[in-house]
Amino acid sequence: MRRLFPVTYETADHEGREGREAAAGPSGREWSLDELADAYGYPAEAAAGVWLRANMVSTLDGAAQHDGRSQPISCPADMRIFGTLRALADAVVVGAETVRQEGYRPARARDAFAARRAAAGQGPAPSIAVISARLDLDFTLPLFTEPLAPTYVLTGAAAPAERMAAARASGAQVLIAGEGAGVEPERAVAALAGRGLTRLLTEGGPRLLGQFVAAQVLDELCLTLSPLLTSGTAQRIAGGSGPVLPARFELASLLEEDGFLFSRYRRPRHGTE
Repeated sequence: MRRLFPVTYETADHEGREGREAAAGPSGREWSLDELADAYGYPAEAAAGVWLRANMVSTLDGAAQHDGRSQPISCPADMRIFGTLRALADAVVVGAETVRQEGYRPARARDAFAARRAAAGQGPAPSIAVISARLDLDFTLPLFTEPLAPTYVLTGAAAPAERMAAARASGAQVLIAGEGAGVEPERAVAALAGRGLTRLLTEGGPRLLGQFVAAQVLDELCLTLSPLLTSGTAQRIAGGSGPVLPARFELASLLEEDGFLFSRYRRPRHGTE
């Protein structure tokens, strides 16, 4: 893996041939998990409040899935970053449809990140927070009955009472984040922050990410660009209605491996630093 942005000794041309050859080692090998964790650490702003980042993958022609799943357009390096982002988060926020399609299980503890999580005051694994209006979920699955960290279900006050009872009976913690049946993105983020979960990661799906974008509560997008063309009618990484004006983000970093680009974009915070 090599870093393309920000420009460092690994990418600068002005150093000449000798400098570029010296840089070939770090850029040409597989990065360790510690190096990835340093590269993807939550920014200093996250210490002062909640920070919501998204992690998605897209093909060159904008498909977020192939045959309904993201795995076919991913790669080993993308999966290492996926695991690293999870290991840095307090909670992984995901939509009910993605839970059903991707077969979500509880996040697991990983020895490689144990010391880092302990130093950050985190438990051994992140919680999974599922957002659902109808609560059409199988509450007998290990995600709800056998989590290492509490599983949260966020729904609206008007959600079916019997489904809320089933969620609680499974051991999940139900949080109300909307007055109707649906979830309001701002209230979902606030509800999780109220439980001390401030370093948030959403893995979609596209409809949920679209809701976060429309509500302007997304702070960061980690986007893997896959060097594939799929055509077809697959969803984009974000769907649904958007904000009144397009939200502009700034490039924070860009990595590359085997033609895959791993980018980080952040919402501008001019005047707050």
